[in-house]
Amino acid sequence: MKYHTLANTDLHVSNLIMGNMRLTELSLQEAEKLIRTAMEEEINFFDHADIYGPDYVGQCEEYFANAIQMNSSLREKMVIQSKCGINSAKNYYDFSKKHIIDSVNGSLERLKTDYLDLLLLHRPDPLMDPEEVAEAFNELQSSGKVRHFGVSNHNPAQIQLLEKYIGQKLVVNQVQFSIAHTPIIDSGISLNMGIDQAVNRDSSVLEYCRLNDITLQAWSPFQNGFFEGPFLGDKEKFGKLNEVIDRIASKYSVTNTAIAVAWITTHPANIQVVLGTTNIQRMKDASKGSEIKLTREEWYDIYKAAGNMVP
Repeated sequence: MKYHTLANTDLHVSNLIMGNMRLTELSLQEAEKLIRTAMEEEINFFDHADIYGPDYVGQCEEYFANAIQMNSSLREKMVIQSKCGINSAKNYYDFSKKHIIDSVNGSLERLKTDYLDLLLLHRPDPLMDPEEVAEAFNELQSSGKVRHFGVSNHNPAQIQLLEKYIGQKLVVNQVQFSIAHTPIIDSGISLNMGIDQAVNRDSSVLEYCRLNDITLQAWSPFQNGFFEGPFLGDKEKFGKLNEVIDRIASKYSVTNTAIAVAWITTHPANIQVVLGTTNIQRMKDASKGSEIKLTREEWYDIYKAAGNMVP
């Protein structure tokens, strides 16, 4: 497993992350086995959000702690991240001081821990008062409840606005990224071309984060579009892509899942990959992609096979 230190922190983290959005689809016994498999594969980073859980807020956080029987010894081996800012009951975003602090207190209670290594603001709130966010962050940091802060699905200007007021460095931005969903790359590679691929949809967030030492985390690394289904194995829609991935997987003696991971981790930005799988074998397969460094030719072959133009 490949590790690196998150910039502006003392956190030494795996480049793969176990995501827990779907954890409650498993029995408690199955969930424990999945978590322990991740740890055996040397994944030390676990991603949560207060809204994860089909039945009530925080259900997946609670399920995680109960499944693993969280204790101080286990906690020391984990980097735990959670997200807040979405009021799922009323379907709006809320970056108020009260909501942020209440969300963290709830996450800590459910996860049976005294602190979060990272807290991310989940999706941008157009009604955000950055000075109010700053007050919440200061209170959470001074109390020891949150050690580091970041965002999810934020563009550069939104990050800059926050950092103008908060006293902490934002160290993470979690965005959607996979072989079949590449807007953070597309516009840069096809600059000045009058094609759809050249449209800048995210204000060059990849380059901005690299320039400012913000680690990108890729969610839905096996998805096509916005939850339109996995591209791996979809020979009808992604026949050429699967053909190329399978050929490269054979060369490295791994599965297609490992190559989908390696395509992301090969990028020099040290992007972390959030694995949302509930399948133990897929977790193991993905882990084998952590340290594979694809050649430049292989990386571009995969990018082109997904239907992208290299001008």
